[in-house]
Amino acid sequence: MKKFDIDVTVCGPPTMIPPYLEDLGVNVEYRLDKAVADKDVIMLLRIQKERGGVMYIPSTKEYALLYSLREEHLQKAKPDVIIMHPGPMNRGIEISDAVADGPYSVILDQVENGVAVRMAILFLLLGGEGEK
Repeated sequence: MKKFDIDVTVCGPPTMIPPYLEDLGVNVEYRLDKAVADKDVIMLLRIQKERGGVMYIPSTKEYALLYSLREEHLQKAKPDVIIMHPGPMNRGIEISDAVADGPYSVILDQVENGVAVRMAILFLLLGGEGEK
């Protein structure tokens, strides 16, 4: 993204952010309200509980209190902000229902397109050929 002159900011608890990101030109912010300020796009990621993701946070309740994207955060972003999440979402932990289902969310489109892209890649990797 930096090669395309996109300003990238990551936000999360210090235990979940790699220490070298700032060296790559990425802004690091630990407060969600500051991280979303004046942003065009907000992309959330899922806490992967099944892969031990919760061991990096004191509790999911505390994480949700500090890092769950809620409507009040959107007031600080640009008026036409786009909300993305690759799915599946941990509703109430990473994102509130109101934001996930709100007018700025493109999450369902993102998930649907992700399935189509993965299917196309697998098709080509397995020797499939497109129309000639």
